Amino acid sequence: MSLRVGVIGTGMIGRDHIRRMSTVLSGVEVVAVADVDPAVAAGVAGPLGAVAHADGLDLVASDEVDAVAVCSWGDTHEAYVLAAIAAGKPVFCEKPLATTREACLRIVEAEVAHGRRLVRVGYMRRYDAAYRALKQVLDSGAIGAPLMMHCAHRNAGVPAFYRPENTITDTAVHEIDMVRWMFGTEIVAVRVLRPRVSRNAGGIRDPLLLVLELADEVIVDVEISVNVRYGYDIRGEILGEDGTAALGDQNLISVRRAGHVTSPVPVDWRERFGAAYDVELREWVDGVADGPGSWDGYAASVVSDAAVRALRTGERVEVDLAERPELYDRPE
Repeated sequence: MSLRVGVIGTGMIGRDHIRRMSTVLSGVEVVAVADVDPAVAAGVAGPLGAVAHADGLDLVASDEVDAVAVCSWGDTHEAYVLAAIAAGKPVFCEKPLATTREACLRIVEAEVAHGRRLVRVGYMRRYDAAYRALKQVLDSGAIGAPLMMHCAHRNAGVPAFYRPENTITDTAVHEIDMVRWMFGTEIVAVRVLRPRVSRNAGGIRDPLLLVLELADEVIVDVEISVNVRYGYDIRGEILGEDGTAALGDQNLISVRRAGHVTSPVPVDWRERFGAAYDVELREWVDGVADGPGSWDGYAASVVSDAAVRALRTGERVEVDLAERPELYDRPE
């Protein structure tokens, strides 16, 4: 029997997940959609034979919906995720889990009160084949104990509505979650260094260097450059006591011509991480237990808040997490 999923939010990522669940994955059926614009919801629902709901909460409450995918804008996430928990339905929530640490903590508390983990947060780096291979090498001990990690997150450009804090909350937050998962420990303090501003910066402070201090004394630096023009470039290298391990080049070909070697660079996140999104939704549909949940969404939010304060003040900011509930230490 297929998992009957309702999707809230039919913007770019919502439509892409609907396409994925309708044409790429098996064992899942999109039976309902909701959007702030009812006409848009109806237009998406029609070809699927799905029901268009005028309100996301009505979709969550529907007896025809087994699980919910929240792909609407961030400010709406808390209400929909809390409703799914109250209904006892698994919910996949695109990042962020919620837009404030307080809202994320309310979701954690609701899930703990429910007594079962129902929430999955869309941090797709954990599902990328290259990152998984990097973690496998790290966990094997082949390079010895980790000492540092160097990361780069480079965008060709960003939309006009992008704000200075978005370099942290929308961009670097992927590295924030990845680092916690990669090293299996919490981030305890952050700093943000501000080098010379690029002439392509477009009114924001770009680039930035984010420095993350982990509880086990590993240091991670993240170069955040969101207007590099040449493409979408994601890099990562771990320095261990006995060697290094790095993400490989994702390009499939190199062309040698006229005295030059060229290789294509991904245009955007969809090209670089498309396969990771497939795996992410596949594992959620299949009920695979290992994945970023409510606590991870909360922790990423708290670290992001600390990094935004560090960006504004230029100071080192410590990360203050609530006590981790026992629910998140038990196997799912």
